[in-house]
Amino acid sequence: MTRRKNRYNRRALERQKSKAQFLSNYDNFENVASYTALYEAARFASRGVAWKASVQRYLLNILINTAKIRADLLAGKDVRQGFICFDVNERGKVRHIRSVHFPERVVQKSLCNNVLMPALSHNLIMDNGASQKGKGTKFALDRLVQHLRWHYRRYGKEGYILLIDFKSYFDNINHSILKEYYRQYFKDEKILKLTDDFVDAFGEKGLGLGSETSQIHAIAYPNTIDHFIKDQCGVKCYGRYMDDSYIISDSKEFLLNLFEKLKAKYTELDITVSPKKTFIADLKHGFTFLKTRFYITDTGKILKRPCRKAVTRERRKIKRQLKLYREGSLSAKDILTSFVSWSGSVKHKNAYKTVTEMKKLLEVLDDES
Repeated sequence: MTRRKNRYNRRALERQKSKAQFLSNYDNFENVASYTALYEAARFASRGVAWKASVQRYLLNILINTAKIRADLLAGKDVRQGFICFDVNERGKVRHIRSVHFPERVVQKSLCNNVLMPALSHNLIMDNGASQKGKGTKFALDRLVQHLRWHYRRYGKEGYILLIDFKSYFDNINHSILKEYYRQYFKDEKILKLTDDFVDAFGEKGLGLGSETSQIHAIAYPNTIDHFIKDQCGVKCYGRYMDDSYIISDSKEFLLNLFEKLKAKYTELDITVSPKKTFIADLKHGFTFLKTRFYITDTGKILKRPCRKAVTRERRKIKRQLKLYREGSLSAKDILTSFVSWSGSVKHKNAYKTVTEMKKLLEVLDDES
C-alpha cells in the first residue's frame, strides 16, 4: 500500500509540474501586449466587419493604433470604451447585445487567442461544444448522436435523458467565483487585472452578449461541474453547449439522484436551473436539444429533425415576405436568399420533406416572374 501511495504521489507531483510548465507559456502579459499579438488580433477581429467605417479607420493606421494600444496596456490604462447596445431577435427571442468598440475588441481578441483559450482549453472536457475552434452546434449535435448510438448498442431504446437548462445564465454569472477560477491558472497581475476589467464592465453581476471574453468565461465557468459529472460520477453520455446540457442513462433513478447532487454544485456556483426546461425524458418518446428533435427508431437509427416551433416560425416568415413581395417592397432574390440560408441550417438534419413542403410556398415567385 505504501508503494502504491508513493507512486500515486510521485505521479501527481509530476502532473502538477507538467501543468505549471504548460501554463507558464501563457502566463505572460507580453503574449497579449506584444506588437505581433495586437497586429494579428486586429486582422482577426476585422474579419467579416471590414466594411465598417470604424474598422477601416483603425486598419488605415494599424501600426500607429497598435503602438498606442500597446503603450496603454503596458502603462496599465483602462482600454475599455463602453458598449454599443442593440437588440437582436433570434428565433423569436429578443437578446440584448452589448458590443464593444473595435479597439477594445482587438485587445479582447489578443487576450482570448493568446492567453485564455490556449490555457483553458486543455482542461475543458471534449463534450463542451460552444465557442471553440472546430466546435459549434453541429459538433454538439453530432456528439449527442454518438452518445445515443453508444447507449442503443447496450440498452436499446430503454433509457432516459436528463435535459438541463440554466436560467438567465449570462445575467447571473458570479464575478467573484469567476475571478477566483482564473487565479488557478494565471499569476501575472496584469493579465488578471485586464481580465477582471472586462468582467467588471458589465456591473456587479452577470456578463453581456457581444464580447468575446464573455463567451470564454461562459464556457469555462461550470467546468468544475463538467469534470464532476465525467470524472467523479463516471458518466460517459454527457455533453454541454453553453447553458444547455444533457445526461443519458438507462436508469431514471440514477438521473434523479445525480441531479440532486448537481443542484448543490450549481448552488455553489450561483447558477439557477430553469424548472420549466429541466426534466427527464424517455428516449422512446423523443426529446428536443438545441432546437433539434431527436428520435431513435426500432433499428437504432438516430433521426434529427427541426423542432416544430422553428418550422412554424420559418413558414410564417416566408408568408410575411411574400406579402411584402406583392406590395413591391421586397425582391424575389432577397426571399430566395433568406430561404437558402434557412435550408442550409437544416441540411444536416432529416428535414427533406420539411424543406420540400416549404419550397412549395415559394412557387408563387416562379409563377409571377
